[in-house]
Amino acid sequence: MQTTKTLLIVYHSMTGGTLQMAQAACEGASQEPGVQVHLVHASAAGPADVLAADGFIFATPENLAAMSGQLKDFFDRTYYAALDHLNGRAYACLVCAGSDGSNAVRQIERIATGWRLRAVAEPLIVRTHAQAPEAILAPKQIGPDDLERCAAMGRALAAGLEMGVF
Repeated sequence: MQTTKTLLIVYHSMTGGTLQMAQAACEGASQEPGVQVHLVHASAAGPADVLAADGFIFATPENLAAMSGQLKDFFDRTYYAALDHLNGRAYACLVCAGSDGSNAVRQIERIATGWRLRAVAEPLIVRTHAQAPEAILAPKQIGPDDLERCAAMGRALAAGLEMGVF
């Protein structure tokens, strides 16, 4: 008898870009019938959500060359409760960035290393090229090609969970 796997997608979004990316990953992952997908805002996700998940996607905007404060708060609130309980579980990350995104990825990777999670996909960074304050604060619209890349990541992670690959 096959048991249902759980994929937890934790996100924070200020201008809608990261939310669109997380929703696309959720829609892609939801195509796998043996995987329950939970899309949860970082402020609402807690230790019980983390401990119940078989895999993770962490999605954040890059704010001032870092992951968002709300995603950092999520990690602060859940880190020690989950420490040594997640070893080997799969994860991937999505970053919506104005120009770079690599430091937000590095921060998530360091936390994932502490949790002993296993990266199963290259980090997906969508660059909006927003540089001026007005553009940075403006609502974002992520293009269809980038949303398909997010959906593909969700599908792949869910398929791997369902098949027992990770």
